[in-house]
Amino acid sequence: MNRNPLALIVVILVVAFGLYFGYHHARRQGATSRITKSAPAPDFALTSLDGTTLRLSDFRGKAVLLNFWATWCGPCKIEMPWFVDLQKEYGSQGLQIVGVAMDDASKEDIAKFAKDMGVNYPILIGKESVGDEYGGVPALPESFFIGRDGKIVDKIIGLEGKADIEEAIKKALNTRPVAQASTAVNTLALQPQQ
Repeated sequence: MNRNPLALIVVILVVAFGLYFGYHHARRQGATSRITKSAPAPDFALTSLDGTTLRLSDFRGKAVLLNFWATWCGPCKIEMPWFVDLQKEYGSQGLQIVGVAMDDASKEDIAKFAKDMGVNYPILIGKESVGDEYGGVPALPESFFIGRDGKIVDKIIGLEGKADIEEAIKKALNTRPVAQASTAVNTLALQPQQ
């Protein structure tokens, strides 16, 4: 079999060029969209498995564990039962776990997967744009722990132990909600005039 050495060199150069610019483009984009602890969590609107639109801001005043996952992700399958247990344990204290499915599976397949896993928290159908708001979600699973004040208190990329997740949940629960201006105005209006 005769191969043209010039064609092989051209292919290698094209691949190297694409990898080089793809890598640097991704680094530039990642640098501008990195999300840090104590930063406000970006709000979003995504469709849940039951067809309703949920926003992160719908959970204002609660501690939120925002988990990006996929049906094909092995580590996600390990931590999902932990999330079910943690939602049961800390839900009454103000924790809300929210799962964001970031794969190409159909809504029906995601719903079946969630049912088979016994998920007891909302699952939303993810969009790449939401992942980008959270730093591009470079690996799955990726979890953000959002305090009652709407700020990110911790982040875990990949699989960590259940104790690490629980510790981050406690940090989020120990934050104070931001007082809403309308509540303060209504409280002042109800106070007797002197």
